Amino acid sequence: MAMSQSRVKAWYLVHKWTSLVCTLFLLMFCITGLPLIFAHEIDEATRAPQLAQGVAPDARANLDVVQKASVADHPGWKTLYMTWDEDKPLLYVTVAPSYGASATDMKYKLFDARTGAEVQAAPLDEGVMAFLLDLHAHLLLGLPGELFLGGIGLVFLVSIVSGVVVYAPFMRKLRFGTVRKDRSRRLKWLDTHNMIGIVTLGWVTVVGLTGFILTMSLPITMIWQADELAEMAAPYKGAKLPNTLASVDKAVATVRAAAPAARVSFIAFPGTGYSTPHHYMVALAGATPLTERLVNPAMVDAETGRLTDLRQMPWYVKAVFLSAPLHFGDYGGLPLKIIWALLDVAAIIVLGTGLYLWLGKRRASLDRRVLEVRTGGLVVPEPAE
Repeated sequence: MAMSQSRVKAWYLVHKWTSLVCTLFLLMFCITGLPLIFAHEIDEATRAPQLAQGVAPDARANLDVVQKASVADHPGWKTLYMTWDEDKPLLYVTVAPSYGASATDMKYKLFDARTGAEVQAAPLDEGVMAFLLDLHAHLLLGLPGELFLGGIGLVFLVSIVSGVVVYAPFMRKLRFGTVRKDRSRRLKWLDTHNMIGIVTLGWVTVVGLTGFILTMSLPITMIWQADELAEMAAPYKGAKLPNTLASVDKAVATVRAAAPAARVSFIAFPGTGYSTPHHYMVALAGATPLTERLVNPAMVDAETGRLTDLRQMPWYVKAVFLSAPLHFGDYGGLPLKIIWALLDVAAIIVLGTGLYLWLGKRRASLDRRVLEVRTGGLVVPEPAE
């Protein structure tokens, strides 16, 4: 059943204004996101660290030695996280003046995961790619910028839905993807905008939704801390950070013995956002292409080194871990990244044509535009330009 003129007008206005609100931000996302899709390849070509040769591939560095080395040149600082590279024997260590330090106060060290030797490499938080990622994810404004972009993501999702609602009656009397080349310039651009937009609908929805989830990572983490993490820490309620921490190397060995098929992905030290004041949180990743992006927390008593809990992450935290690689097409190697890049360029064309249509000469009234939508653009001639 055809929509009434008032309903079409309402959806048309929703699509128009939500699109205008987020278009410039979306252009920024698409332009900065294009090189970020290939961030790993760019880093490999421009700043890949040199690793020692002739080391047994299954060798493992002593994590206690790595931990001490990470803060050796920063007396009084704390080790917060250890993260293993998925493709290379590299160990990224995050240090800061305190366990509750902000991201701007943190420093990052790089170690050979086989030997424990510090690896000289360009700082992870410096350079063009780091700048682009900060702009893409935070508008260079930290958490406020991230949350603001989350709101833009919601507006974008409304724009997508309203665009589909408007496109459906518009195309009732035209073949799918029709570009009316015999009509005015504006109509040709409108048809191009609609055709590319509907073809890339699935991709932009996935990228928009995963981007929104990523901007909500802090609130999601806080929910997990207040829910499941608090439940795991309940037996230690009121306990303070131990004066002397148990061996992190032995803590990881204990977890590996309990889950030999899993891969240790990262470690959160006691007092950090992903742990409790009394536990190491050892994150375990799966061995398949899908589960390697998911982690399950193993909690180890930071005073005794005893494994106290091992469980599945809740679905909303899993959504965050799955969203990051899906957002940048980092699931299927280089072929999928190339597809992601082509779709990104298509999205830039959609945004550019949308701006052109809004900024160009608008001779028709709103009612005429609505009538054009309702009739499929067949009975409302467009003045020649």
